[in-house]
Amino acid sequence: MSVRTLPLVFINLGGEMLYILDQRLQALNTSEDNSEKVMNDIVGAMFSKDFMDELLKPQQLYSHRTLKTVLTRLAHASIMRLNQASMDKLYELMVMAFKYQVFLCPRPKDLLLITYNHIDTIREFVRHTPVVVNQVDETQRKIIEVYSSLPEGEFQLLRQTLLIFFQDMHVRVSLFLQNKVQNPNGRFALSASGPVPHGIDVPGLIRMFDRKGREVRRGEFPTGGSYTSPIRQGCFELHGDRVIRLGMNMYTGNNPEETHTSKASSVKKDDAPNLLAKEELNLLARLMGSMKAENTPETETGFRINLFTTDQEEEDAGASGGAEQSLFGVINIQAMQDEQAATQLARIAGQFAEGDKLPEDLSSSKGDDLLAMMDDL
Repeated sequence: MSVRTLPLVFINLGGEMLYILDQRLQALNTSEDNSEKVMNDIVGAMFSKDFMDELLKPQQLYSHRTLKTVLTRLAHASIMRLNQASMDKLYELMVMAFKYQVFLCPRPKDLLLITYNHIDTIREFVRHTPVVVNQVDETQRKIIEVYSSLPEGEFQLLRQTLLIFFQDMHVRVSLFLQNKVQNPNGRFALSASGPVPHGIDVPGLIRMFDRKGREVRRGEFPTGGSYTSPIRQGCFELHGDRVIRLGMNMYTGNNPEETHTSKASSVKKDDAPNLLAKEELNLLARLMGSMKAENTPETETGFRINLFTTDQEEEDAGASGGAEQSLFGVINIQAMQDEQAATQLARIAGQFAEGDKLPEDLSSSKGDDLLAMMDDL
């Protein structure tokens, strides 16, 4: 059984990234033209046909390192630039938001409703650009075609795969801490109350039947929580009421703007050779090759977003080892420069360089060629 996790992971994490960037662009009073261009470029790259066709191929979910690299390239598909430390913390915030949504997912199939909530909001970001809206619509049609007919058992396997993928991420997020849905150790506190999944009876009732199937007696038992029946099932079509709120933009409306993270513990570093590392590089090369970003005109200058208010705050945070300072009201950042970040993929590829039977001129430049190709995007 193939687990099609990659499309849902990229759409949901990409959606969370766009929510944060939109909030940041508004907080910085970025010009409307620049904000619109950033959104259009990132969404256009993320929902491009080649990129989505590659993601929709049946394949296993890869590492955080590979996903973060691709999401970084997506974020930089526009004139906007984020430094490495900011992107690392941004990725943690995206992952924790999606992890919480997967935890609260009423039933495995509702992962689609979470994804559709993300897509609906992303479509709203680019509503003034019909070409990009058509890309979003076409991607959602493919998602509906691929996932809607899957059996419940495969959705359960997909959800379990995602939970295993997230299990080592315990980054504290201020918004979750303030709402008391996350403990100080970074683990989520799940409520024993609320609506039950669609099609499921509210617990607390015991019914007894005789041999002919007639109900003869009823009893009740304490459930330890307050449960209700869902109002109705969410819409799984291209447009409609999804009913559940998971996957919607938590940085707007009544939600507090100040959301930051501080690391209790994060992904365990794996210095041992990964059996999937070479395959991940191949996937990464294909994904990056399909993201054909347009060259920025010489007259068009890019801009850099600091997730701290000033460069001085970044330096102070780096010197203090990530003290509790706030990212634009969104994330606290350990702003130390990672000297190894620029050669990360080359080091992964280097683990296999000695064993590859390639011509000498190809073998020696394998990692450099991949990085050079990505730098040209």
